[in-house]
Parts: sequence; C-alpha cells; structure tokens
Amino acid sequence: MSIYQSRRLTNQIMTFLCWAAAAFGLAWLALILITLFWNGFAGLNLNVFTQDTPGPNTEGGGLRNAIVGSLIMTAIGVGVGTPIGILAGTYMAEYGRYSRLTFYIRFVNDILLSAPSIVIGLFIYAALITEGVEHRIVGYSAIAGALALAVIVIPVVVRTTEDMLLLVPNPLREAAAALGLPRSHVVAKIAYKAARAGLITGVLLAIARASGETAPLLFTVQSDQFFSLDLTKQMANLPVVINNFAGKGYANWQQLAWTGALIITLAVLTLSITARTLSVQRKQK
Repeated sequence: MSIYQSRRLTNQIMTFLCWAAAAFGLAWLALILITLFWNGFAGLNLNVFTQDTPGPNTEGGGLRNAIVGSLIMTAIGVGVGTPIGILAGTYMAEYGRYSRLTFYIRFVNDILLSAPSIVIGLFIYAALITEGVEHRIVGYSAIAGALALAVIVIPVVVRTTEDMLLLVPNPLREAAAALGLPRSHVVAKIAYKAARAGLITGVLLAIARASGETAPLLFTVQSDQFFSLDLTKQMANLPVVINNFAGKGYANWQQLAWTGALIITLAVLTLSITARTLSVQRKQK
C-alpha cells in the first residue's frame, strides 16, 4: 500500500469515527428530548399555570407558585449580576486592557465560570445562612437564592462583554475621540452600540444557565408549597420542585416534575436559539 493510500484510508477511518461519535451523542440527546416531550406534554394544561403545587396523590394542582418564584429569583439575579458583569467586562476591554489587574480579574472570572454551581450555593449558604440564628443575615430566602444566581450570572456576562468589546475595531474609538468625545461617551455611544447584539447574547446565555440551576437553590432558598411573594422567606421554584417531586413515588408529583422539566427546557431552548440568532446576525453585519 502506497503512502497516499495509507493516509487516505486513515483519513476515512478517522472521519467515520468522528461521524459515529457525533451520531452516538445526538442519538442520546434525541432520546432524552423525546422522552421529556412525551412525558411533559402529557401533563401540560392550564392548571399547571393557574394552580399551586398539590399534596401527594391529590386531584389537580399545578406549578404556578414554582414558576412565579423562579421568574422572580432569576429576574433579581440577572438584574444584580448583569450590571456588575458589564461594568467589569467594560473595564477589562476598554480601560485596563493591558493592566496586571485585568489579568487577575480574568483569571478569577475563568475560575468562577467553570466552578460547579453547588460550590456557589455553599458559599452563599456559609456567608448568609449559617452564622447562627441570632447572627443570621437573611436565612433561607428568595434573596439568598437570587444572590446565588447573580454569582452564576456575573462571570458569563463578564466574559461575553469583554470578548464583544474587544471585537469592536479601534478606528471607531479613534474617530470618536478625534471628534472630541470623552472616553465614557466613546464607550457608551460607540463601543456598546457596535457590540449590542453580542452583549444581549451574553445576557441571554447567562439567563439560560441560571434559570435551570438546582444545587444553589437547595442550599439557599429550598422551597415552599404555597404561593408567596415575600423575598425574605422560602419561595417555591421550579428546579427544586422538580428535584423534590421526581424523587417521590407519587404519580401526580412525578407528572408535574416532567411538566416542569419541559417548561424549563423550552425556556432555555428559546433563549439559546435567540442568542444564536443574534450572534449569527452580528457576524453577517
């Protein structure tokens, strides 16, 4: 066999193995999604959005309190984490691009980006909840859960903000500065506008990651069977309710767990598709 034939055979074998590995992974993903959609849609009805979580083996019931709780904590977490992440990313890309402080911030941010979410939950738990009853800062509450989600949001937004601002051509900044615009106006009116699609993409990806986290909420907010808007107390949320209901042997709870998982999956899928669409549109421009 010639060298050319040997290399061609090796290439064909490796190509086949790559396709086989991709097909193997996609097959399991398809199986998971088919199972989720099949079981989730079976319990999807109006009661899911209008009634609160029921007791075991009872008629009716839904996930209204869990859905509202998840929306509230995710909104607060994103509202707290997004400005911090954007400001930190702006400093790293615009003001301290070549400073040593930026190197350390990027290093710590990469650690947070890859840190397991349960570690973040334990951090909030240790910092705000376990200082003793008389010295407890917030205790198990929606505030603690939202802060845990904010810590998850921050590194995602920091990374995307820095990367998107670094892609903005420097001649745009130089032209604006030549017209007499101060640095803050150059960043706000030129750099942000040019990187707007990328910044929105980063926020959407952060929401998608934070909305399905279970471990931080188990340590910080736990859950509640009743509808509540009090941020200083425990609050129902979809990830913890799914975790609790799926592990029990009650048929109605397991059905609600499947339906809740479907709702989270559809929400994350929608956010991911939107983020991908914005990213593609930015590249085309």
